[in-house]
Amino acid sequence: MAVYSVMLLLVMVLGAPYWLWRMMTSGRYRAGLSQRLGRVPLRLREAVRGRQVVWVHAVSVGEVVAAMRLIEALRERQPGFVFAVSTTTETGQKLARQKLGEDLVFYLPLDLGVLVRRYLRALRPRLLVLMESELWPNLILECSAQQIPIAVANARVSDRSFPRYMRLRRLWRPLLQRISLFLAQNSESMERLTSIGALPEQVVVTGNIKYDSRADLDRPVLATLRAALAGNTRVLVCGSTLEDEERRLLEAWSELLTMEPDAVMVLAPRHPYRFQSVFELVYTWGLEAGVQVHRATTFDSSKTLRGGSILLLDTIGDLAAVYSLGAAAFVGGSLVRSGGHNPLEAAQFGVPVVMGDSYENFREMVERMRAADAIAILPGAVSAEALGRKLGTVLRGGEEVRRMGEQGQIVFTTESGAAARTADALVKLLERPAGALR
Repeated sequence: MAVYSVMLLLVMVLGAPYWLWRMMTSGRYRAGLSQRLGRVPLRLREAVRGRQVVWVHAVSVGEVVAAMRLIEALRERQPGFVFAVSTTTETGQKLARQKLGEDLVFYLPLDLGVLVRRYLRALRPRLLVLMESELWPNLILECSAQQIPIAVANARVSDRSFPRYMRLRRLWRPLLQRISLFLAQNSESMERLTSIGALPEQVVVTGNIKYDSRADLDRPVLATLRAALAGNTRVLVCGSTLEDEERRLLEAWSELLTMEPDAVMVLAPRHPYRFQSVFELVYTWGLEAGVQVHRATTFDSSKTLRGGSILLLDTIGDLAAVYSLGAAAFVGGSLVRSGGHNPLEAAQFGVPVVMGDSYENFREMVERMRAADAIAILPGAVSAEALGRKLGTVLRGGEEVRRMGEQGQIVFTTESGAAARTADALVKLLERPAGALR
């Protein structure tokens, strides 16, 4: 790992001019910088002092949502523990703080031994839980050296990363075998983990915690939007969209409004740093098209969302709840080659879901929904007219669309229970005596 650490340092030094420029021009690159460089916040030290700690690392919003559900299940079984949560992204950090408060939430330090050890001295965790695929070599080595058990919860190996892992499996094997337990989403991930070096007895299939996630329907934004909608308004929620998808959805919106002139679109870009640029795009388009455009953060609760209007959901952590307003949902990251996002956030409410054909990051989930006729998949190269017609057809409803929504909700419900199974396995790991981590 000395070579890895030296390479990481070289990347930091050689890339310093670029990162300094980004920090000067973008707040998201400054966020949490001191913590990433190893400064442990005083509030965190005080919050964990004298307590039994589980350190949970979740990279961004999707992993944080799953981590929160897992923490709920663990608290039921281990009420005396506190859970310190680290994230990598600013959006993940904000959501975790909304859920847990600020004291126990922090940014993951850079993966250098000296920085990791500072956090281990402060937290003295009984267990490190890494969500999904967050495998940091020095973090793993330092925990192993201090006899801190490590578990990877909701573990998965994506289609994109599996070939890279296989090419470097000789390097990964000794690291993976230092991890006490992999709690895999499915049998495919279990097989991939053992192929790249995990021992078979280290890997257990417990299911996908994202099937257990429940949206918080007490969000203030949800109440505001519900009050602003007329009784017969049909809402299309376009969630987790990426660059170029917003433009294509706007082109499709003109076609859709010929079918459903009273429809309203809620548009939620995936990344907060794009909120302003997406608003400018939508606002300019709206002026030309004669369509009203609003922002959730400035929306006056006394207003009404008229037919044809578009609302930009420029908040963090509200999308899952806002899906409940939808007569139809489009899940983004799927018309561009990005791997898609979680369709179950909408399906849990019986909302029929439309996606593009790039869904590699959620392949098992989407294929299960496809097998149940619970989702509509479109080719990534679909024209604006065809996209608008399909979204309009689903938005309009009918018996077939109603069944699609019902089947999606059934898939969501029948696959639940992974959080409880994962929590049970982690409790057993906590009960193992020191020195018997594997």
